[in-house]
Amino acid sequence: MKHAYSIVIVAVVLGMTLTALTVSSVMAQSNPQPKVITPDSTAYGRTYGEWSAAWWQWAFSIPVASHPLFDNGDCSIGQSGPVWFLGGKFCQTGGICSGSAMRSCSIPAGKAIFFPVLNVEDSAPEEPAFGCGNGMPPLISGTIAEMRKCVESFVDGTYNLKVVIDGKAIHNLKSDFRVQSVEFEVTWPDDNLLTAIGEGPFIAGTYSPVVDDGIYVLLPPLTAGSHTLYFQGLFANGFKESLTYNLTVAK
Repeated sequence: MKHAYSIVIVAVVLGMTLTALTVSSVMAQSNPQPKVITPDSTAYGRTYGEWSAAWWQWAFSIPVASHPLFDNGDCSIGQSGPVWFLGGKFCQTGGICSGSAMRSCSIPAGKAIFFPVLNVEDSAPEEPAFGCGNGMPPLISGTIAEMRKCVESFVDGTYNLKVVIDGKAIHNLKSDFRVQSVEFEVTWPDDNLLTAIGEGPFIAGTYSPVVDDGIYVLLPPLTAGSHTLYFQGLFANGFKESLTYNLTVAK
């Protein structure tokens, strides 16, 4: 399945305040749900659609040999700025991958967390070789509109979505937290994730346009100490993502 291995993430924000957020952007402490920055917010200078593009730029930029989403590197690799990104499980061609993982991650104080529960991207260089898949006819010219229809078709068929932070669940994920990215470009190395998952070979370079559709969550900075983040989701073809992050936030 095209792009089905592209999933999920957690982002952690550097020491910046939430003063730019409206009161309605962060759910009240008394709410049974955990505190979360909602997709209608502009947080840390970006919309959710801009953060989802930034997540892919992070994920594409890291060589597979040290990539944390292939479990080849620490979660701190490639992190910078006000938000750290975490994600799901990428699988190398020929390997056995359940889409499940349990990871430990140390996060500096004051960072926010941005991640996709399930997400799908499509890019101009992928189309000539693979088209959309997912039962859709080949793309005619690979326009932005066509690529958006491609990624939408995958995310339309997602279900069994769940996010739980420290025992508290976030509700209405598909209806309230689904977003489309802005158009963006990516730069990847020779040892890139698309080649690793079987969509290559692709040589190092900068490519555009790229678009994304997915269910994303942005958590404000967690308190110092230990936290557990769990998220899962299922694509219509049966591929399941199930991730547990044991997070340690520095004092």
